[in-house]
Amino acid sequence: MFRSIVPSASGDSETAAFANARIDWKETPEAHVFKADLPGVKKEEVKVEVEDGNVLVISGQRSREKEDKNDKRFALPENAKTEEVKAGLENGVLTVTVPKAEEKKPEVKAIEISG
Repeated sequence: MFRSIVPSASGDSETAAFANARIDWKETPEAHVFKADLPGVKKEEVKVEVEDGNVLVISGQRSREKEDKNDKRFALPENAKTEEVKAGLENGVLTVTVPKAEEKKPEVKAIEISG
């Protein structure tokens, strides 16, 4: 499964890197992986949080423009292990990994047939 979120632009050109960032959401067997190209953005200017137990919030804010903040919100599925979210920013690419809980397999109990 592959989803792409392309937010609308807002603010001036200084915040355009985050405002115009395309965030790709890819689901693998083990995790939900979000990737965003954020050239020129420092890790201090990006915040990754989980709100209300299942909403991933990725926000960007230039330090000299505190009033101009942009955020993207993603409703995570029930199988997301939100307590184990990891994020990294390397070479202008933000990667957020949300591990998935193992699917519970139904417990099967064999019944002996008499007779």
